Amino acid sequence: MKHAARLVLAAAAIAVAADASELTVTPVQKVIQLLTAMVEKGKAAKHDEQVAFAGYKQFCDDTTVEKKRAISEAEELIEQLTADIMKYTSDIKQLTKEIAAHEADLDTWNGDIAAATKVRAIEKGDFERSQKDYGESLEALKGAIAVLKKQAKDTPQAAAFLQLKALSDSSIIPTEAQQMIDAFLQQDQNIFGVVSALEVEGPPEANAYEFQSHGIIEMLTKLLDKFTDELTALQKAEVENANQFELLKIDLNAEIATTTTDMNEKKELKAKTVQKKAEAEATLKETLKTKAADEKYLKDLTATCSVKASEFESRQKLRGEELEVLQKAIEIISDSDVSGAADKHLPALLQQKGAALAQLRTDERSPVQMQVSQYLHDRAGQLDSRVLALVSVRAREDPFKKVKKMIQDLIAKLLEEENADAEHKAWCDEELHNNENTRKEKTEAVEMLHAEVDQLTAEIHKMEEQLSELTAAIAELDAAMKKATELREAEKAKNTATIADAKAAQEAVASALVVLKDFYEKAQKATALVQTSGRASDPEIFESDADDKFTGQQGRSKGVIGLLEVIESDFARLEAETSAAEKAAQEEYDEFMTDSAVDKATKETDVEHISAKKQDFEQELQSQKDDLEDTQEELGAGLKYFDKLKPSCINAKVSYEDRVAQRNEEIASLQEALKILSGQDIP
Repeated sequence: MKHAARLVLAAAAIAVAADASELTVTPVQKVIQLLTAMVEKGKAAKHDEQVAFAGYKQFCDDTTVEKKRAISEAEELIEQLTADIMKYTSDIKQLTKEIAAHEADLDTWNGDIAAATKVRAIEKGDFERSQKDYGESLEALKGAIAVLKKQAKDTPQAAAFLQLKALSDSSIIPTEAQQMIDAFLQQDQNIFGVVSALEVEGPPEANAYEFQSHGIIEMLTKLLDKFTDELTALQKAEVENANQFELLKIDLNAEIATTTTDMNEKKELKAKTVQKKAEAEATLKETLKTKAADEKYLKDLTATCSVKASEFESRQKLRGEELEVLQKAIEIISDSDVSGAADKHLPALLQQKGAALAQLRTDERSPVQMQVSQYLHDRAGQLDSRVLALVSVRAREDPFKKVKKMIQDLIAKLLEEENADAEHKAWCDEELHNNENTRKEKTEAVEMLHAEVDQLTAEIHKMEEQLSELTAAIAELDAAMKKATELREAEKAKNTATIADAKAAQEAVASALVVLKDFYEKAQKATALVQTSGRASDPEIFESDADDKFTGQQGRSKGVIGLLEVIESDFARLEAETSAAEKAAQEEYDEFMTDSAVDKATKETDVEHISAKKQDFEQELQSQKDDLEDTQEELGAGLKYFDKLKPSCINAKVSYEDRVAQRNEEIASLQEALKILSGQDIP
């Protein structure tokens, strides 16, 4: 109210000061014009303030929502990160346990290979020694039999004796055969003694050892066959042991390779999990810090916005009261009682003052009044002040009392003008500061929103590329799974046929072995006629000696039977290996299909997640674009308001400091004039 009253008085004073140059406008009309301009300016200022506060309130609301959303998202992220860290810790513990188990398995399997290798070396050494013993025994048997068969004399030769002597020392000779050989050798020693004694006297009368020679030959022949069979069995067992050892090594090495691969994968996974845990902990720490900062910012913002809202209500109330006062003043002055009287009387009254009152003023003028007028005129020239110039004229023409009152009123008016100017300066400073902050804030917001829009656009483009890659990968997985199924079916059919063929072949070979073994066992036991010795010039009919019985091709049959047994073993191994290969291929296929299905499901899940995230980003992008558009409009409004502030707050013809200095000089001059009128001397 006081501010409005000061504006009215200032406007009236300015109208009085300007009436000399604007004779076509009455003072009342000028006051009404000024009051009307003040009303318009007050309304515009009130509206601009409402617009500015609406923008600030929107900023408060938007920022509050954004910060609450950020705090909520941070809480969710903190909860998720805490859960992830717990899971990573559990996974690391489990992986450590599994890696330790793999290492223990590898130690066990490496130990098994070392132990099996040691055992295999022992077995091989035993086999080589046994094979050597059998070889030496067979050579001794063959030599002894050959010598005994070819010997037709009554006394054995020394060669046969030596062969049997070497054979008797073998550890593989059965006890019964050993006793028989020892008895035979004892007899031969006696015979050698008799022969030595009778070499001088002459030959014995009869062959006393023929029956014993045939018995030992038969025994040695059976022993030869037995040793041959045992050697064959020993060699077969050695081959089987070697094969089993190699298979064991292959299985253990396969287990070691598989476990090593699995262990290395788990070590790599553990390292990645440890890295993820560290990253999650770092993110959690940063998120907690950001959340605390957002909560503090939200608290400060809420308090600041509340204070600003209270200040806005107070300012709006004051502006409304000011407009009411101005409107009331305009109504009063515009009433016919005032304006009508002014239009009717003031011009005529002013015309009369030119002549009638001039004489009155002349009569009432005093030397002091003339001194004041001259002083004010001089100061007006020094300060280039229109106010002092006008007052100097009025001081010279108006009555003494009226001049003194006019100077006092003018001083009061200047003081009020000073207060009004100071308030306007403070208002300008505050509005310019607030407008600068708003423009800076909105500019930063526009730049930030531009950056966020660019980032969201890049993220959406990246997601589109990821979706394209995932879709292509899923199609490749489908094709690979289809191709693997086709190959598996073909391989399974081939393996099934191979297994069936191997089983049929085993059955056929087994039947052949039964037939051969039955025949040669019976042939070996059969009694055959002894072939009579032919003349030396007759060719041999059989491969064996003439005095040997026929038992079939025992020697060759053993080779054939041995080959058939190897073939049977090969078919059995083929069946086993094919079955194992089929099982491994099926397991590999099942594992591939399972891994592919899991991979496909994972990629499909990734597609769903990325699609959902992309949709969220697109919505957020649209929201950011809307916010950018709104913020740009708010920035434009701030720039427009800044342009409105320039004329009265920045681009004024006379600076505020110069106006204050000139006004102070004018007030000091007017006060000195009062002192003169009061009879005081001026320094």
